[in-house]
Amino acid sequence: NPWASTFLDTFRYLDQLGRLAKAGVQMVAHNTLAASDYGLLDETTLRPRPNYWAAVLWRRLIGTIVLDAGVHHGMHLYAHCRQGVRGAVTLLVINTDRTAAATLRLPVSSERYALAADDLQSTEVKLNGTVLELGRNDELPQFAAVTSPPGSVEIAPATITFLTVADAENPACQ
Repeated sequence: NPWASTFLDTFRYLDQLGRLAKAGVQMVAHNTLAASDYGLLDETTLRPRPNYWAAVLWRRLIGTIVLDAGVHHGMHLYAHCRQGVRGAVTLLVINTDRTAAATLRLPVSSERYALAADDLQSTEVKLNGTVLELGRNDELPQFAAVTSPPGSVEIAPATITFLTVADAENPACQ
């Protein structure tokens, strides 16, 4: 699959994680770390591919309790209790439309982690506009969020966005 190592495959990867979690699957093992086109790391350079960055964000932001996200046309939407933060919720919003933005209305502020690429077939992925890459000593970069005020949150076309809502006070997330 020529797209397995590109940002385009990240849409499939995260949608699959969301669907499996919703179906009650508690653990997903990736088929290879660095031994093929499907590896999370490039087998020659050992540099992270787009799905690696998505996996890191999933692990840091998505908890094990799955919530009902309802049905939202024009996007794939998953809701979970936030990893390690009582009462908080993380939404995973996948906008597969290449031209139209999607909109969510949130009654409280949220922190946005938006993954995008200049070209869907790129091996380079951006978080909130900044290219994700390892540091000089292979350390992970800072995963800085952008605060979105209460109200409409626009999800750009062809992007994947994690929205964390610290003030959700969701009783299932205690």
